[in-house]
Amino acid sequence: MPTLILPLLLTVFIVVRLMLQVPIPIERGLVFPMALVPSLWALWNVLWLGTHSRTHLQIGPHGALLPLLLMPAGAVAACCLGILVLGANGVTWFHTWYVPYGWIVPCFLAALAAYYLVWKYVVGFLNRTLGIA
Repeated sequence: MPTLILPLLLTVFIVVRLMLQVPIPIERGLVFPMALVPSLWALWNVLWLGTHSRTHLQIGPHGALLPLLLMPAGAVAACCLGILVLGANGVTWFHTWYVPYGWIVPCFLAALAAYYLVWKYVVGFLNRTLGIA
């Protein structure tokens, strides 16, 4: 699934960065998702396929657990790369965008819901279509 979406994000990045000349170094923030997320989705799917017979956990809740790993790992990587700065009341992205901590929880819950729906309907459908589920 990320392999289908990431080229669209790359197109948006090219338009924003090169055509609209936005001075924010967005490319540093794209390294983590472009390089790692598709592989992690594939490994997460393999893990579900391998453990489903023992755990009987449906694919939707299994997929909703993935942001619990991706978001903290992404935050650590962003802090190490200087993309994210943690403050007393919020975080600052690219030394430009300030996000209060109060907005992070609803965004995280929205990500959990989105992952649940994508894994339940899209990844589940693709697994059934490929005959691996």
